[in-house]
Amino acid sequence: MGEQSSVKFPQEVIDEYAALGVDLPALFSAGHLGARMGVKIQEASAERVVGTLPVEGNTQPYGLLHGGASAVLAETLGSIGSMLHGGSGRIAVGVDLNCTHHRGVRSGLVTGVATPAHQGRSTATYEIVISDEQGRRVCTARLTCLLREIDEAGRARTVAEMREAKERAAQ
Repeated sequence: MGEQSSVKFPQEVIDEYAALGVDLPALFSAGHLGARMGVKIQEASAERVVGTLPVEGNTQPYGLLHGGASAVLAETLGSIGSMLHGGSGRIAVGVDLNCTHHRGVRSGLVTGVATPAHQGRSTATYEIVISDEQGRRVCTARLTCLLREIDEAGRARTVAEMREAKERAAQ
C-alpha cells in the first residue's frame, strides 16, 4: 500500500531533483498516513496530480468513505502539486483546506485530480476533484499552500519552519 512506483514526472523535474540527490517518488509519496490508507500517486506535475484511494479500510461507522479520508487524499495531491510548482528551493506548507462532500461511496476506488487555481511566488492553490469509479464527483476540495524558501542545506529559513520540516521527516 502507498507504493509510488508508477509516478510519472516531467523529465526536467526528475533532472532538477536528481542533481540534488533527491529520490522524487520517495519525496512526493503520501508518507506513513498515506501508506496506511492506501494512497497511490499515478501522475505528478505542477499542472496536474492524480492519485487514488481505496474505499475499503477508509470508511466511517455507516460504511461510507470517511470525509477525513477524502481530505487526506486532497491535501496529499494539492501538496505535491504545490511542491512541484515551488521547485527544489522551496517547501510547501498547507495553510487552508476546504472539502465539500457531494455523495457517499461504499466500495471501490476513488480518484483525485488536482489542478492549479493559482500558482504564485509565495502561495499555490489547487482544486482537487475526487470521483468514484463511475466518474461521479464525490468531493470537491481546495488547498492553499504557503511556499517558503529553504537554505542551501535544505532547511527552512525560520526556526518554526525547521521544526515543522523535522517533524514531517520523522513521520
